[in-house]
Amino acid sequence: MDELHRDEEPLEEPTEERRKIWGLAVAILAILAVIAVLYYFFFMKKPGPPAAAPAAESALPAESKKAPAVPGLEPLAFPAVPLAASDETVRQFAAAMSVNPEFAKWILTKDLIRTFVVSVDNVANGSSPKTHIDFFSPEGGFRVSRSKGGTRVDPATYTRYAPVVGVVQSIDATAAVRLYRAVEPLLQDAYNELGYPGVDFDDTVVRAMSELLETPVVDGPIGLEQKVLSYAMTDETLEALSPAQKQLLRMGPKGVQAVHDKIRQVAALLGVASSRLPQTKAHSAVAR
Repeated sequence: MDELHRDEEPLEEPTEERRKIWGLAVAILAILAVIAVLYYFFFMKKPGPPAAAPAAESALPAESKKAPAVPGLEPLAFPAVPLAASDETVRQFAAAMSVNPEFAKWILTKDLIRTFVVSVDNVANGSSPKTHIDFFSPEGGFRVSRSKGGTRVDPATYTRYAPVVGVVQSIDATAAVRLYRAVEPLLQDAYNELGYPGVDFDDTVVRAMSELLETPVVDGPIGLEQKVLSYAMTDETLEALSPAQKQLLRMGPKGVQAVHDKIRQVAALLGVASSRLPQTKAHSAVAR
């Protein structure tokens, strides 16, 4: 569990900008990622010859040309803006996604599109995005409880992520779908910049979403084993999760469930059969 590796935690207090960046990634990653994966399956198209990669600073079309799946998902009248100057416009349209005050703070983050894209790429590869966006440390420290039965994660430690869970639950799925479709060209431009010319960003988002949905909802306390400078989870199934999955797991079972619930909400909105998505897995933690 990444957070249990105390030697990897920052020595200084995280800055407000770092909190904004990681909060943005956690709250929006699951939402926009599932929109992309559902869109990919819902508008499944036959493969054709690869298109030439667009220039990194190409302008965004005034409106998306893709037809809405259901009423209410009409294309946004998103203005033509280059990637490097897109932050303010994206913020204006993103404001419709949530009235949560914490969300309003997070979208003040700089380089919104690029930050999101590099986070998705990291998660798709099973890695924690902290290398690129700084490690998010919520208020308060990680807590454990000790008894004769052993050392376990203190459930109270999950409450530190309550603001993040609140933002996830507050996201308006319809507004999120419309925004994703509007900024798809900018997302692709940012992905090309990472060194993936000709690779569809939607495919990477599909892999990222699969990673998140494979994170189980844990029933019961998580046992810990003391290492030299860190803890490890004694449950082999949980300890074997990827760093990206452990990143979501640290939000606690209610947080993981909140992300999964939002995924189902978007799926229902797009009329996609639940069988096309990985199902939520419940897991009873095993201590040894």
